[in-house]
Amino acid sequence: VQLQAFGGGLVQPGGSLRLSCAASGSIFSINDMGWYRQAPGKQREWVAGISSDAKTTEYADSVKGRFTLSRDNAKNTVSLQMNSLKPEDTAVYYCYAGVKDSSRSLFYTNYWGQGTLVTVSS
Repeated sequence: VQLQAFGGGLVQPGGSLRLSCAASGSIFSINDMGWYRQAPGKQREWVAGISSDAKTTEYADSVKGRFTLSRDNAKNTVSLQMNSLKPEDTAVYYCYAGVKDSSRSLFYTNYWGQGTLVTVSS
């Protein structure tokens, strides 16, 4: 199973970016998906998560009201729309997904994308 994240880049404060992450490989089912981020010199922090049926989304307080998480189960993708970006949103963003790779799997295994850099600066 591989997770490929893309969509990062440089944006001015107040701007928007959309991150996407696609899961591929031997996938039987995917549970929760979401994003973490790690700013320079800081620990990795959870940003947002979405349930398998896409009915429940949760956000860190720092991004609530500005970021919107969605998923497309037909394409095994999760996307993070980031609006009103602030310099403190600058970080490497990592997507994650809980995956069963076969019907015989008892548990979901967490997989991670390679990270995509978001820089918010004027």
